[in-house]
Amino acid sequence: MRNLEKLNQTLTEFYDKMSSWEQSVVKETGYSLAQIHTIEVLGIHGDLRMKELATKLGITTGTLTVQIEKLVNARLIVRCAHPTDRRAIVVTLTEEGKVIHRLHNQLHLDLVNDLLRHVDSDQEKVLLECLEKMNQEF
Repeated sequence: MRNLEKLNQTLTEFYDKMSSWEQSVVKETGYSLAQIHTIEVLGIHGDLRMKELATKLGITTGTLTVQIEKLVNARLIVRCAHPTDRRAIVVTLTEEGKVIHRLHNQLHLDLVNDLLRHVDSDQEKVLLECLEKMNQEF
């Protein structure tokens, strides 16, 4: 029998702790969590059209436009016309944006390394497989 109640509680607790950690780390940067997530997605996936970026962030293009304007003003990203589709705008990290991404990504890597310090390689493999399957459901 699946232990759904315990899994639910454990996942909820982990999410809450991860969110709290993320909020505390982001607070120190002077940028909002939404801005850091936008930088994070661009750092992982590279240049994206506005619609693609909005989809990856799970927000509307209207909401994204506000975030992009703030990040352009902060000189962390630039907007460019798409080379073959004149209707599309592509957003790209600037060098300063790439630095912010690398620093934030390193904080994530350090956290994951710390969280897995008592997990053996077989358990780590199973955890990765489970998380990948769960991510596919979203």
